[in-house]
Amino acid sequence: MNQQVQKDTLYVGGLAEEVNEAILHAAFIPFGEIKDVKTPLDQATQKHRSFGFVTFLEKEDAAAAMDNMDGAELYGRVLTVNYALPERIKGGEQGWAAHPIWADADTWFERQQQEEEMKRLQEENQAAMKAAEELHRKKVAEEREGEKEEETEAKDPMAMAEAEALKEST
Repeated sequence: MNQQVQKDTLYVGGLAEEVNEAILHAAFIPFGEIKDVKTPLDQATQKHRSFGFVTFLEKEDAAAAMDNMDGAELYGRVLTVNYALPERIKGGEQGWAAHPIWADADTWFERQQQEEEMKRLQEENQAAMKAAEELHRKKVAEEREGEKEEETEAKDPMAMAEAEALKEST
């Protein structure tokens, strides 16, 4: 999966339970102006899931924060700081996609047309194969019929007598 990183948003992993969005904001504000801080919540416990996102106004500030805070300690835990991947929305043809599910409609229609074209080509191919088989059968049957005529002529006493008479007269 080849997703573009967001150079102004940082993923911050390894957060201690005590860390909230205000503390995360305070830890990263020395590096530049912050646009947004998010710590996604676990639906069951309503606590953050040990990671968060910090979005800076300037990409350079995000780079400086990542350089300085990756591996740093906050509330006794070592942080992992990387550029964040774009948000992913469930659905779409590739499983997880950053676009709405209906965006794949054109791709779906194209695939349907290709499948129909393949079916049509397969049916044509099968029809051509049947015609070739039928032609082959007829040819083999004609050859066998010719062999039978030759055999009957050879075994027919009248035909043999006629053949001998022709030989003698020439």
